[in-house]
Order: sequence, then C-alpha cells, then structure tokens
Amino acid sequence: MTDNIPQPADSGVKRRSFLVGAAAAAGAAATFGKFSSGTASAAPRFPMPGSDTQSLHILVTGDAGTGEAPQYAVTKAARKIHAAKPFDIAVGLGDNIYESGPDGPDDAQFHTKFEKPNAGLDFPWLMALGNHDNTAVFPGDGGWLLRGNEEVDYAKRSRRFYMPARYYSVNLGVAEIFVVDGNPLAAYIPPFLSPEWEPGGHYMTRQAKWLDRALATSKAPWKLVCTHHPYANNGPHGPAGAYDGLPAPMNGQPLKEFFDKHVAGRAHFLLSGHDHSQQVIDAVPGFKGTKQIVSGAAAKTVHSKSSGEFRAKYENYTDRGFMTMDVQPSSLTLNVYEVAADKPEARAAYTTTYRR
Repeated sequence: MTDNIPQPADSGVKRRSFLVGAAAAAGAAATFGKFSSGTASAAPRFPMPGSDTQSLHILVTGDAGTGEAPQYAVTKAARKIHAAKPFDIAVGLGDNIYESGPDGPDDAQFHTKFEKPNAGLDFPWLMALGNHDNTAVFPGDGGWLLRGNEEVDYAKRSRRFYMPARYYSVNLGVAEIFVVDGNPLAAYIPPFLSPEWEPGGHYMTRQAKWLDRALATSKAPWKLVCTHHPYANNGPHGPAGAYDGLPAPMNGQPLKEFFDKHVAGRAHFLLSGHDHSQQVIDAVPGFKGTKQIVSGAAAKTVHSKSSGEFRAKYENYTDRGFMTMDVQPSSLTLNVYEVAADKPEARAAYTTTYRR
C-alpha cells in the first residue's frame, strides 16, 4: 500500500513484492506528454500577494484530499486561526485527490475533496502534485503522469486551486515559492522507455534548467521549494534514495540526486508531504543548509515511530495537523499545530524561528 496506515508485521515484504511486480509489469506502459513551467492563468481567483509584499502568513498543509471527517477537522482548526490572523496563501504539498487522482477537470472530487472542505479559507492555494494524483494501476503508484495534468486544467476554473503548470514559481516579495514536480523520479511504476518522463529525459531536464535559473535569479529574502516527496524523512516512507525499502529507481534515488544537485544549498527550505506525519528536521548532512519540513498529516496519520535517521526538532506520527509560517524579511517563524481525534481544538505544539 502507499497510504501510510498501520500494517501487520510482515506487510512490508508483501508491499515491496507487490510494488516491484507491478512496476515490472507496467513499466513499458509509461505515459508521454509535454508540459512547461508557468506563472499565471486567466481565470479570476482570490488575489495573490504582490511582489512587493513584506510580510506573509502561510498555511502549510499536505496529503489532504480525502473529503472525510479528519480533513474537515483540520480545516476547521485552520479557519479559527485564519479568523484571528488571516492567511495570505496556502501551500498544498500533494496528494490533493485521494485515492487515485481525478478523472478529468470536471470530476466532482475537486468539489468534495478540495473546495468544500476548504470553504472559508478564501485565499490562493499553491498546489503541488503527489503520487496519488498521478495514479495508473493501483492507488498512489504514480505511473500515469498525464493524469496530473487534469489538476492543471482544473486550476483554470477554480478561485482557490492554483496550479498554472506542473512546476512553477510565484514571487511574493518577502518569499518566492518554487513548486517542483518530482513524481517522474519517484514513481512506483517507473516511466521506463519514455524519453519524456524517465530520469534524464526531456521533462526533468527542462525542469532542472528552469529551477536552476529561477533560484539563481530570485531576489526574495526567503526561497521555499515545495514538492510532494521529501529528501529527509524519519517516517515509514523513508528518505529519498530509500523510499519504502524498494530498489532503484522506485526508491527515489533519481529524486535524491535531483535534490542534491538543484535544491541543496540553493533554497532555504524544502517543504514536503508524502509521509503522513509532521516533522521539523534539523540540519541534514549533505543538504548544504537547506532545511527539510514534512507536513503531510492534513487527513491521515501513520501511527508509527521515528526511524531516528535524521535529527529532528519536532516529530509527530500520531496526530493530524498542519503548519503555519510567519515570514518577515529577516525572520521566518514556523508553527506546528496538532489536531487530535479526541479533541475539538488544535493544539499549538511547536514553534521555532529561523533568522537570515
């Protein structure tokens, strides 16, 4: 499975065997297509902060799109914070439509799993694609990469859902946000035999060139890279290069190499979901000062224990929750909120401030 829910003790072996078998069977059926980066779309939407903005309040959420009660509990807690101190934007870190992504831009799931749960959170949501958004054969396999384009198409008609392309950047003055699509490099059904999608193929080559240029030319005090899969992770999915105990390339080794080359030391933060937990990772060896944040508990949890592989300032594998960022030119304050199943109010669990 790919849903980070508790499994029997021997399920890891069964899961790996199933994933390897599915990849071998379906690898030759890789999808094709071409997408480019973007910065805007024509539909009217909630206004984006301008490039001269000097203060931002950001909602950070990931792996939310179930349409079930836990997602509503999290958004209810977020609305309470929004009422007291309005958010300027949200970042959605992928797996926007569980379990298998949308069936076209008119799919009712966009209403039941995004618009309706987020009612009242009326500001732009900068969305990234996750593996469940690109499902082919079994939920979360990431093997039908063209499916993610349905979310790009939906963004053209939504006031909240912002995704002008599969990868893009938004200059918000005090911070610039770079939304990256690493799914071709971490799919459980790898895009073998596809010059467009495979590691080193056309799509990832274009994206790497775009990201290098965009990060190098950004004048923003804070540079935030947002994507679905984490570089460092103490939860059950594991870190890039060791996802789920699988062999390369399904273990995300190509994605680790992408992060090492194009993100490490170039951005202040990498914000990720995928693991249904909340983690504030401390300094990661080899990541050249870039900080890893994992916020993937907006609807699901893992009920697991930390691997302890990476030193963490905060970890929670039990409660659902979300994070917020208060961004100023010289400081960024990260707040972690827990939403326990048996408690009606969110708990402010952890706060830390980073300074430039």
